[in-house]
Amino acid sequence: MSRDHVQPTERSAAGAPPTGAETPYLELLARGASADAYEQPVLLARAEGRPTEQIMALEQAKLLALRVRSELEGRRRREAELSALFETAHDLAGLRDLDAVLQAIVQRARSLLGTDVAYLSLNDPARGDTYMRVTEGSVAARFQQLRLGMGEGLGGLVAQTARPYVTDDYFKDDRFQHTLAIDAGVRDEGLVAILGVPLTLGHHVIGVLFAADRRARVFEREQIALLGSFAALAAAAIDTANLLSETRSALADLERANEIIRDRSGVIERASDVHDRLAQLVLHGGGVHDVAAAVSEVLDGTVEFTEATAVPATALEASRAEGHAVRYGDDWIAAVVAGGELLGALVLRGQPGLDRVDQSTLERAATVTSLLLLARRSAAEAEQRVRGELLDDLLDARDRDPRLLRERAARLRADLDARHVVLAARLDAVAADAEQEADARRRLWSAASHLAATRHGLAAARDGGTVLLLPLTGDDTATALARRTARHLGTAVHEAVTVGASAPVEDLAAHPDAVAAGYEEGRRCLEALRLLGRPGDGAAAEDFGFLGLLLAGDRDVTGFVGRTIGPVVAYDERRGTDLLRTLDAYFSCGMSPARTKDDLHVHVNTVAQRLERVGRLLGDDWQSPARALEIQLALRLHRLSGPARR
Repeated sequence: MSRDHVQPTERSAAGAPPTGAETPYLELLARGASADAYEQPVLLARAEGRPTEQIMALEQAKLLALRVRSELEGRRRREAELSALFETAHDLAGLRDLDAVLQAIVQRARSLLGTDVAYLSLNDPARGDTYMRVTEGSVAARFQQLRLGMGEGLGGLVAQTARPYVTDDYFKDDRFQHTLAIDAGVRDEGLVAILGVPLTLGHHVIGVLFAADRRARVFEREQIALLGSFAALAAAAIDTANLLSETRSALADLERANEIIRDRSGVIERASDVHDRLAQLVLHGGGVHDVAAAVSEVLDGTVEFTEATAVPATALEASRAEGHAVRYGDDWIAAVVAGGELLGALVLRGQPGLDRVDQSTLERAATVTSLLLLARRSAAEAEQRVRGELLDDLLDARDRDPRLLRERAARLRADLDARHVVLAARLDAVAADAEQEADARRRLWSAASHLAATRHGLAAARDGGTVLLLPLTGDDTATALARRTARHLGTAVHEAVTVGASAPVEDLAAHPDAVAAGYEEGRRCLEALRLLGRPGDGAAAEDFGFLGLLLAGDRDVTGFVGRTIGPVVAYDERRGTDLLRTLDAYFSCGMSPARTKDDLHVHVNTVAQRLERVGRLLGDDWQSPARALEIQLALRLHRLSGPARR
């Protein structure tokens, strides 16, 4: 590296404010003082009649400190917002009472946005309007019982257009269709500023989430986005409750079908045989193809489970709509459906003359198949969730009992005593909207979870991306593992995925904080790849030379010095030679042996012999610009980290 590349850094350092101007502002930052307090050092300096240069330096330091304070406050706010979202998501994961989850959502939305009132309305398709479902902070009974027609008021407009709307003064805003009933309710509640975001499932609006103040107020973009996140969680809670209801309904339908079959004395033996076969298959861990084979024997035909795309659409849709097997030519088709989701179909081939009992057998097999598919999906999701929870605990260092950590890992076929690498993965493509971005993140997390399961590692969603903890085997390196992971995940999600890796970490059960440190190192490496214009690639901090020292989480100075000039240090210690001193003088003298021998007061041949020995220890390319820069940095760090010399 030429010297021209070093000079700008030196000049930028020289342009910094004089030492001492920052001190009062650092103290203000440390104690979390208010913004007004940052004017005091400047006012005091002016009152004391200090030189103009000092006052200007204080002004510059004040502006920097205020920017730092603003950034810190923003981060604390975002941390609080993320914490609330995680807590709400946790409530959703253990959904038992829909009303309690929705109440928690509006409570947290009101608290984080700092509004007087938060409330949630749901659409009523039968009446074509939207009605209040949950309120927090409301005091007016008429407001709590409001119903808004589609397009009426702010909420009706949000429900109709599926877009967020905000007003800093509702009664002065003529964008909304004001009605006597709505205005009376809003006036009773005393609301002025109102923000409303849609609750959507797919492309359908199911309701609106509101935050409102009893005074004029401008809602910021981040607050609108935050309320939108809570709206997404509320929609998910409602969808989950609906799916649970549909599942219970499906199970109830299955039970009623079993009762009808048992009541029919003429076919009880055959129905019992079908029931026993399917039950045995389920109990012994059989799959969907085992169910098809068993039903083939009972119906004396060929039954196959096929994907929905491989079945005639008209017949499949008819079976799905009617809830029964339907005839298509010489075949019979039974849709496999769970919670309204089409999972595939059972197809009985070459049996056009099927009686009602056999049709019921095929339909029951389709129901059992749907339950098996749901069970398989639930098991996979549960394992992914457990792996994510263990990795979250390691990242947060909450559970420090090594025995418990090892037991939890062993149940997931992971070995925390092995060498691992922490990898931070993130998608590089920019999604068109929030829904597409969320879908892309889910696909990335799913692919990472599958990779972790097959590699006996762990994976979890974090910071808008995914973090993986994968074992390092044999002669494999962190760099090679990062690149393979980037290629694997990119192929799985059909998008570029960038992966940053930590240095290998060991003994994680006893030192779980090493995982958090490794994750931070991997994230910095990932950001470095993106800044260097290498999206879709994978790398570790060691790949960046001395830049790896800057990327490393714990600033491993000793490790960097050892990797760079360790052989020379060891040689001097064993032999009592002066190779390090010679190297230092050589670089100080512009890499001139003649000037070096004068500085060391030795013969030029002695300098040449010592440099030849250095070349054998460090490699033939030790004087190349890149290596020379790293060696000089290592020499400086070694000198600074050693005892003071007179």
